[in-house]
Amino acid sequence: MNAKKKMSEILAEFKNFALKGNVVDLAIAVVIGAAFGKIIDSLVKHIIMPAISVVMPGEQGYLAWKWVINGKEIPYGLFIGEVVNFLIIAIALYIFIVKFLGMIIKSRKQEEASSPPPPTTEEKLLAEIRDLLKAKQTV
Repeated sequence: MNAKKKMSEILAEFKNFALKGNVVDLAIAVVIGAAFGKIIDSLVKHIIMPAISVVMPGEQGYLAWKWVINGKEIPYGLFIGEVVNFLIIAIALYIFIVKFLGMIIKSRKQEEASSPPPPTTEEKLLAEIRDLLKAKQTV
């Protein structure tokens, strides 16, 4: 009975952890990030690097860019493609996170700073007492 109770407690703790908003949001962000990475990867491999290879020499484009040293091939073209892929993802994330989300966060902070906070319960009670005292003085 004790082991069964302990197991149900562990499952309840896991359920609370796994279904918290932050964990679910993080999971969604990872999935969207992976899909975004695939789109950028396709953009680099199928559009940008082939466009660059039109200008650069080589029959197969950047895929054929290799150094051969002692019979071993070093495919530097693939590396350059991955670097371009990384740079595009980094630029896109920078624009989205720093510029776009930064503007939203900045505007929210300005709204919060410009509007005074709502009165507390104590302030409301004090205002009522003040109003009652003023009403009593006029009578």
